[in-house]
Amino acid sequence: MSANFENKKKIVEDIKDKISRAKCVVFVDYKGINVANDTELRNKMREAGCEYHVYKNRLVKLALDELKITCLDGKLEGTLAIAFSYNGETDAASVIDKMSEKAGISMKFGLLEQNYIDDAALKALANLPSKDVLIAQLLGLLQAPARNLCYALNGTVQGLVRCLNGIATKN
Repeated sequence: MSANFENKKKIVEDIKDKISRAKCVVFVDYKGINVANDTELRNKMREAGCEYHVYKNRLVKLALDELKITCLDGKLEGTLAIAFSYNGETDAASVIDKMSEKAGISMKFGLLEQNYIDDAALKALANLPSKDVLIAQLLGLLQAPARNLCYALNGTVQGLVRCLNGIATKN
């Protein structure tokens, strides 16, 4: 077997590994991006704990076939790059959405837990807060009734103390 064939097999295995580990995979049309914007995009992806790569569509198709992911059949056409989000579902989509206007790129489609999502769903996903922020908001909502009860009870006690203080200073 040729060295080129072995190299391609390694690339397919690498793609399979990344898709398997990723919580969200975003396919990006990178046509028209310049080197400076591409470098900035890659740096922001790295900061967010994501990876951004350009692979041959044929190799990606082979990896998807081996993973038995058929929902992208016929969609792998044109200039596509792939962003892998490992930490959170929204990370890669959020970075790409923020860079899309400046860099001239666009989200085409993606995989969320190996299920197909279109560009509109990716846009909605990009605008969601991170998982940690959502958990903090939920905890704040759960604590609100107890906090409000505490304020109400404290207000009643403070009113009684003021009234007693007023009576004591009056006499």
